Amino acid sequence: MDISTQGIKVFRTLEVLKQVPDKLYSGAIVNYPDNIEDAGKRTNMQKVVAGIRELHRLLKVQKEFKKPDDELTSYDIAHHAGLSLDEEYELLGLLKEVQRQEYLKRHLRKVLPVIAEMEQLKEKIKLNGHFKNLSSLDFDLPGPAKE
Repeated sequence: MDISTQGIKVFRTLEVLKQVPDKLYSGAIVNYPDNIEDAGKRTNMQKVVAGIRELHRLLKVQKEFKKPDDELTSYDIAHHAGLSLDEEYELLGLLKEVQRQEYLKRHLRKVLPVIAEMEQLKEKIKLNGHFKNLSSLDFDLPGPAKE
């Protein structure tokens, strides 16, 4: 069977039920923690959106968000930030928008310099292997040690 789901709100699984009466599938007992889904800090969100756009630019990825930038929340864009599955799960455990924004900001501060450096390395690798103007340099390197 192909089953399509849509996440509506954060929940915690308390217990997995292998069999559910009158159902052909398993289920779970869950609870819904208080999740603050306000706007958080708009300045934080602007930084996160700018960081994600920079990430996409560096990776040469085209992404359009389904909402205007000033309406985006961490849930709208977290999946586009290059988080690992474990990091996405960690983010879901944060129950305040401002915490999720800070988490994404830290992630982008860590990832963006690495990606930028990789792009520079990629450009260096594309070079044809020839160096210009090396004849004027004096390579007086010590030879192998002799006994």
